[in-house]
Amino acid sequence: MFRRLLAWWYRQRGDSSSGAWGERRAESFLQTERGFVPVVRNWRNPRDRREEIDLVMRDGEVLVFVEVKARAADALVPGYYAVGPKKRRVLLRAAKAYLRQLRERPRTFRFDVVEIGLPGAEAGEARVLHFSNVPLFPKGFRP
Repeated sequence: MFRRLLAWWYRQRGDSSSGAWGERRAESFLQTERGFVPVVRNWRNPRDRREEIDLVMRDGEVLVFVEVKARAADALVPGYYAVGPKKRRVLLRAAKAYLRQLRERPRTFRFDVVEIGLPGAEAGEARVLHFSNVPLFPKGFRP
């Protein structure tokens, strides 16, 4: 029952999925609370469209690749842990492709995970957890 109600709520807002809503919420949070500047949302590798980066943002001089995980409050696996080894390999390939296509490469870049707790039946505001500088790039990595 609750899942149907939640799906109806997303459709009323014009969202096709909870993921799209979570990405917008994460982008808003990073802008207002952390001072990040958005660069692009949902960037896909032109050579392999399956490789996607949810958000690319700037934190001062640092280019930040952000993976957003929207999760129900009672989810068995938290969003941070849902970014497993396979997903990290895909994100690393996508980040490399993104960096290669830039005319001017940034001096520093990092990978962040933002976990959005979907609002429950009784809750109003979504819970946001920001994990900064999550290990993704190998030591000494240069694009």
